[in-house]
Amino acid sequence: MESTIVIVNLLGAVALLLFGLTQVKDGVTRAFGLKLRTILATSTRNGPRSFVSGFFATIALQSSTATALTVASFAERDLIRPRMAQIVLLGANVGTAVTAWIFATGVAWLSPLLILSGIVLRKGNSNARQGGGTALVGVGLMLLSLHLLSNATEPMRASPALGAFIGLLDDAWPVALLLSAAMAFFSSSSLAMVVLILSLASAGILSTGLIIVLVLGANLGGAIPPVIATMSGPAAARRITLGNLVIRAIGCAIAMPLASYGAMALQQLPLSESMLPVDAHLIFNILLTIVAWPLSGFVSDLMAKVVPSDVQSDDGPRFLDKDALDTPVVALANATREVLVIGDTIERMLIRAENAFKHNDLAPLAEIAMLEKKVDQLQQEVKIYLSQLGRKGLDENDARRSITVIDYAINLEHMGDIIEKGLCEQIRKKILNGFKFSDEGYDELKTLFDMTIENLRAAQSIFVTGDLSLARRLMEIKIDIRRLEKRSSGRHLERLRDGLMESLQTSSLHLDMLRDLKRINAHIVSVAHPILDESGVLGESRLRTAETRA
Repeated sequence: MESTIVIVNLLGAVALLLFGLTQVKDGVTRAFGLKLRTILATSTRNGPRSFVSGFFATIALQSSTATALTVASFAERDLIRPRMAQIVLLGANVGTAVTAWIFATGVAWLSPLLILSGIVLRKGNSNARQGGGTALVGVGLMLLSLHLLSNATEPMRASPALGAFIGLLDDAWPVALLLSAAMAFFSSSSLAMVVLILSLASAGILSTGLIIVLVLGANLGGAIPPVIATMSGPAAARRITLGNLVIRAIGCAIAMPLASYGAMALQQLPLSESMLPVDAHLIFNILLTIVAWPLSGFVSDLMAKVVPSDVQSDDGPRFLDKDALDTPVVALANATREVLVIGDTIERMLIRAENAFKHNDLAPLAEIAMLEKKVDQLQQEVKIYLSQLGRKGLDENDARRSITVIDYAINLEHMGDIIEKGLCEQIRKKILNGFKFSDEGYDELKTLFDMTIENLRAAQSIFVTGDLSLARRLMEIKIDIRRLEKRSSGRHLERLRDGLMESLQTSSLHLDMLRDLKRINAHIVSVAHPILDESGVLGESRLRTAETRA
């Protein structure tokens, strides 16, 4: 019965530690997630900056796994070079070791104060205060779990069964390493495993050599969860996490046969016996960094060969990172980039339609149906992505931007429908029937085609920048388009009255193409509406007032 109580107390303390880790990660992500991501994305131009960014990000998040997954997502988008990503993770490993060392320095007495301060902060209104409060509560719970772990392991000193089990592990270091790795893997935290080893070591039941081996296992097991998490992801992400696992595995394979020598070296140093696990953890990761840093380029190249590149497909979304939904600003930026891809696809459709029109060639039209399906799929994915974001709680500005992004995506999808079902069908009829536009009619339609493509490019820029002057100019161009369409229709009717054969053959095609290009431009100009409306310069009606008519 007594042994059952000890096990329950031990598992409860470990569970509290893991819960505290989760609270810290969630709190820091909520309060500073965007800043941390920005630091990781912008501070990786060279090795030292990459190492430092990984170090501090992991100390803040209390999770090298979270850092690894973030870096992997950046590598997936080519925001960080593979070699720099490996160095970031070396910094993350050292950051985890330093965190464990700090917790072991006897600061558990701070836990009540930290929990109290965290609860007070969580009552604030801002995300920063609430996230910071949650993180403080998490740190307090982690420190409390250390005290509970110490109390839970104290009765183990007198346990003959545990003593016998430890003795078996001491005679079978490979088994001990694998057991420690498995426990770190299942807890998804090398830090939690090292803290557990620290508690067992404080009970005086572990030899120095076994401590080193168990710490090595914790390091190995802590590198596995990111690999599992990225298994279904792109090759670029898998290369980063697998490379980190390979580095740790090689480090453990080299260090384990030398554990006995390491134990003797640690005993010669003026180190506290109660701190041996965290000291060994820190020393191992520092030595691993020194050795692996110069080899990070080789590891990256090796992973590029081991993990083959993905079969390229342009159909699916590239920027809709689910992990970013907890950070609205990042998620909205991702959605904006994806919608820009939709806009570029619409431009490709327009260019192909114009080429088919100019050269009487059906070949450019063959790809348009496929491109239109891509547009439909991507705009649907964007809407689903931002609908998920809507459940996370947005401030007024983010909510307004979310609506703007969705609205532009919908307008782009409508353009795709008009191009495929309208323009393409009309151009196909022209080519198959051998119709020829009059020189004037051809020039009018070509001019409108070119203006439409240029307007779309301007809309893409406005969508990103929110530039008021560009939005005004695009709105003015809409008037020019309307006048051009009206003038072209009038001239076409004049050519019909004059009995021009080309105009008689292409009458319906000419008018339908004018109408469709005008409709496309109307959807393009919609990107300017939110900007002009917010600035207070957008009118509610095109109708003239009675005073103006008089």
